Amino acid sequence: MLNPTASGAAGASASPAAGAPAGAPARSVPTRYYSFKPYNVGRWIVWGLFAIVLALAPMVFTSSLAHTMLSQMGIAIIVCLSYNMLLGQGGMLSFGHAVYSGMGAFLAIHTLNLVSDGALPLPVSLVPIAGGLSAALFAVVFGWVTTKKAGTPFAMITLGIGELVWASALMFPEFFGGEGGISGNRVTGSSPWGITYGPQVQLYYLIAVYTFVCTALMFAFTRTPLGRMLNAVRDNPERVEFVGYDTQKVRYIAFIISAFFAGISGGLAALNFEIVTAEVVSAARSGAYLLFTFLGGATFFFGPIIGGVLMVLAFVLLSEFTKAWLLYLGLLFLFMVMYAPGGIASLIMMNLRVAAFGRLRELWVSYLGLAVTGLVVLAGAAAMIEMVYHLQLNAALGPELKFLGMPLNAHSVESWVGAAFVLVTGLGLFELTRRAYVQQWGEIQEYIEKEIKRRETMPQ
Repeated sequence: MLNPTASGAAGASASPAAGAPAGAPARSVPTRYYSFKPYNVGRWIVWGLFAIVLALAPMVFTSSLAHTMLSQMGIAIIVCLSYNMLLGQGGMLSFGHAVYSGMGAFLAIHTLNLVSDGALPLPVSLVPIAGGLSAALFAVVFGWVTTKKAGTPFAMITLGIGELVWASALMFPEFFGGEGGISGNRVTGSSPWGITYGPQVQLYYLIAVYTFVCTALMFAFTRTPLGRMLNAVRDNPERVEFVGYDTQKVRYIAFIISAFFAGISGGLAALNFEIVTAEVVSAARSGAYLLFTFLGGATFFFGPIIGGVLMVLAFVLLSEFTKAWLLYLGLLFLFMVMYAPGGIASLIMMNLRVAAFGRLRELWVSYLGLAVTGLVVLAGAAAMIEMVYHLQLNAALGPELKFLGMPLNAHSVESWVGAAFVLVTGLGLFELTRRAYVQQWGEIQEYIEKEIKRRETMPQ
């Protein structure tokens, strides 16, 4: 990239100004020169790989279930990234983010019905934009009140607004559709190039385009002066006010932008499911956004992408395997808060740092030991949990159940003792492995710190 730059006086050619008297001091005339600004090749590779994954995913996973899950993953990625604009970038803990994704879904489904009735000449592919704009309008109203406070008061206000909207969903059935919700038909309007969005794969590619564009725009937002100022408001709001910025306005604008992208995800969800119910604005949905954004890693931009994928896997697959999936999810959240508060993204970045100094291969034995002993602990604990759930929910089916292909008897002492033995043994082995790993990790970190200091003292 060519950047014209004016050199300073030191690098400029000094020559007498035209018309200056002889003997007068010469004035420096700036000379223009061009420098090449290198492209960030790594960033182009990452975004290119992201686009390739979105494009090839339905070709690798060809079943209808896979296409449905991939579509939901794209929607979840957008909404988790939009939530992270508040939590990770702005330090705003919101308990009502589902209000904006849900209101975007309701306005999108109403827009879709207008298109179906012929009252609105709008392509189906632009219906999510209508959801995003409507969610932004709601954020203009609600956000002005919400962002006047920060910290705990902000969280409580968002919780109150979320409950208010959820209660209104049952009070105004003309708009929200009551308990049955509002349904629509996405196969309507014109069909350019034969695209009707009837087949799930066609809708997936529409969602993939929105996912890529929205992800790129939200990443670009982090590089804008407003995005940088939002980080400053998160870290030190007093200093931001001292230099003359209004922290409330910064939070307010970011809140509106976040709601816009949340509304787009809601509009895509309305097209995907073709029905919107009051559940989309519930506190449980807002809690899910918070939980999985945190699990993915709110301190890194790609963390919510991981969280969105995990959310779909938990809601669709894990819920099919066991009725106790919410309990497992809660235990995972508790474990991450205690041992990895930065989320999965922080674990990835920590190990990439170790790999950059060539010490990652030394940890593979420890990681293998932690994984094996952790699975042993999980097997013992899960066996006990499944037996408890079987006694409470499936008592009419008898005490027999199968877990990982093994027969268990919820009324048998042997089953309980065996599960407890596996759990205790796994815990002991895991603790021994963990202590060895912690010592090895500490030695590697000391080496890295010494290496960094050595490199800093080396002559350039």
